[in-house]
Amino acid sequence: MRGAPDSRASANRWSRSASSSCNAEASESAADGDSAADAAPDGDSAADAAPDGKTASGGRKPATRRGRRKRSFWREFPILVVVALLLAVIIKTYAIQAFFIPSGSMENTLEINDRVLVNKLVYDVRSIHRGDIVVFNGDGSWDPGTAPRDTNFVVKFGQGFASMFGFGHPGDILIKRVIGLPGDKVACCDAQGRVTVNGVPLTEQSYLYPGDAPSEIRFNVVVPPGRLWVMGDHRLISDDSRNHLGQPGGGTIPENAVIGRAFVIIWPISRWRFLPIPATFEQPKLSAAAPPAAQGTAATRDTASLLSARLEPSSPALPLALGFAAAVPVTWLQRRARLRLARRRTACGPGGRPARRVGRRTTPDPSDRPPSA
Repeated sequence: MRGAPDSRASANRWSRSASSSCNAEASESAADGDSAADAAPDGDSAADAAPDGKTASGGRKPATRRGRRKRSFWREFPILVVVALLLAVIIKTYAIQAFFIPSGSMENTLEINDRVLVNKLVYDVRSIHRGDIVVFNGDGSWDPGTAPRDTNFVVKFGQGFASMFGFGHPGDILIKRVIGLPGDKVACCDAQGRVTVNGVPLTEQSYLYPGDAPSEIRFNVVVPPGRLWVMGDHRLISDDSRNHLGQPGGGTIPENAVIGRAFVIIWPISRWRFLPIPATFEQPKLSAAAPPAAQGTAATRDTASLLSARLEPSSPALPLALGFAAAVPVTWLQRRARLRLARRRTACGPGGRPARRVGRRTTPDPSDRPPSA
């Protein structure tokens, strides 16, 4: 009867030895298999990559391996394209989009034919600041049309996908500089002809078009809650909040119409630069509470020759390039994970037991084999 416990103990040792061997083989395959996978991505063994140009058993040749690698690339390429397109739409819709400047109402800060990048995430982490150059949807704000409404993730994704390929209606996209925030009292002009915000004069020479006065139109406005007072940098030809005082909102635009902040000029190369907030908007007194005041009116003016700096979405080349740049490592990582999983399944059978090897028999040590009852 003493033989039974010895048999069970020997069987347990044999099982543990086999499991340890399987785990060690899987770990070694995961650690060393990358080079083998590069040599034989479709499952060729390390022996297939022998330096003499033949397999250890005298089988396939390097030309066969190259053919396998070529077939593997064409199998992976559609995945790469799909991932790149999805990432491009996500980047364009929710993160960064390039726009083309067709008019001069923001000169000399932005010139005709400039391309700017617009950050669509910045106002998810901070509020709109005075001095920001914002891109917004003019539909329902100044121009006839349906006012922009908040849409969910899926709707935005569908709109972004359609607009990337020239479908859908992107809206009347405009670009201006924020001068007044909700509650601010914005007026023009003081004794020196300057625009004031909450009674604090702005020093605007750093961004105004040379020779332009801060404003030829007099106004005195308290910005309503949830709205913004915006103006162009080329004041003489800019169609901005000053020219829409008689419309709903008193010339202001809704905050939810803002698409994002223009933060850098990317083209032409000679114009490359960031678009910081001018120093005059950093004055602490600007943040003082706006005193109550009645909204004033401005003299009428012919706006037929004024420019609203309407923007046109740039070509989808940039988001597609970013999408492909991000898709390459993503596709490579998923391929590597898939190969590792396949090697582990090959190394270990169901339940973690060693898989049977075909074509090579090994004789276990008799001392590790469980004795018969």
